[in-house]
Amino acid sequence: MFCTDGIVLGKPHPRAYGSFPRVLGRYVRDGVLELEEAVRKMTSLPAERFGLQGRGVLKTGAHADITIFNPETVIDTGTYEDPIRFPEGIEYVIVNGRVTVDRGVHTGERTGMVLRSGF
Repeated sequence: MFCTDGIVLGKPHPRAYGSFPRVLGRYVRDGVLELEEAVRKMTSLPAERFGLQGRGVLKTGAHADITIFNPETVIDTGTYEDPIRFPEGIEYVIVNGRVTVDRGVHTGERTGMVLRSGF
């Protein structure tokens, strides 16, 4: 599974804003991982491991959490000097059925929620 241990309080680690785009933009494009395997390790595998029902998969009845990205351009942009930088190549993000990123720009929607095992 992929995750980040970046802390977002104070001056965060650059991976707090770009852990998944780094995997997609570097390891997948460099041929270390197949795209499908990387996406599975970011979505259905952690959801299954943590018992998050209806998460991490695209199917009828599941929550509508979707990230649409360009596999040719997705990349992390944060540095240690300037860690609070959003990634490139993330076109749309849909959280609980609501568009939160539209053409790379945050819409202001805040439809996420804290998830606990079994929910």
